[in-house]
Amino acid sequence: MAAPSSSPALSASEMVAERRGVPAASFVKDVQAYLNQLGLDVNSTLAFLQERLQQYKLVEMKLLAQQRDLQAKIPDIEKCLDVVATLQAKDCDEALLTDFELSEGIYARAQIKNTDSVCLWLGANVMLEYSCEEATTLLQNNLENAKASFEVLVADLQFLRDQVNITQVTTARVYNWDVHQRRVRRAPSSQDS
Repeated sequence: MAAPSSSPALSASEMVAERRGVPAASFVKDVQAYLNQLGLDVNSTLAFLQERLQQYKLVEMKLLAQQRDLQAKIPDIEKCLDVVATLQAKDCDEALLTDFELSEGIYARAQIKNTDSVCLWLGANVMLEYSCEEATTLLQNNLENAKASFEVLVADLQFLRDQVNITQVTTARVYNWDVHQRRVRRAPSSQDS
């Protein structure tokens, strides 16, 4: 997606050229200057703007999928931290009776005695054993990273929604300008007849 260069036809908010690879949309003050700057006719400009809008929508779908993944991941990490904290807090002489999930919807009852370590899934069918302290540190780091990533995603989505709105407004302005220009061209010929 090529962004037009800066000119008087563009607003001062055009200073942000892109965010994480997503180009900023141009708010058009002067449609004629914008068309001259692009070097395109109205139909080509409208096609360009529609293509840009579709690209924004595609990126938005990708970011929303990442947001859903993080929204599911954060509670899982918090649950794991709670489990490790429960294991660390239990009395060493007493066994902890608990139910744990073997598979989705299938649980087993177990007694946990003298636990100094836990096993954590790392992904790709890989599980590693950590001491409770190491597991807590790892899970807290993962939680902080996931929350930071979520905040960045929310900001990226807001930026993207702003670009979609600006592009839709620009499309409407170009279209309305074209309709006005056609009426102006027809007006003298209708008065002549």
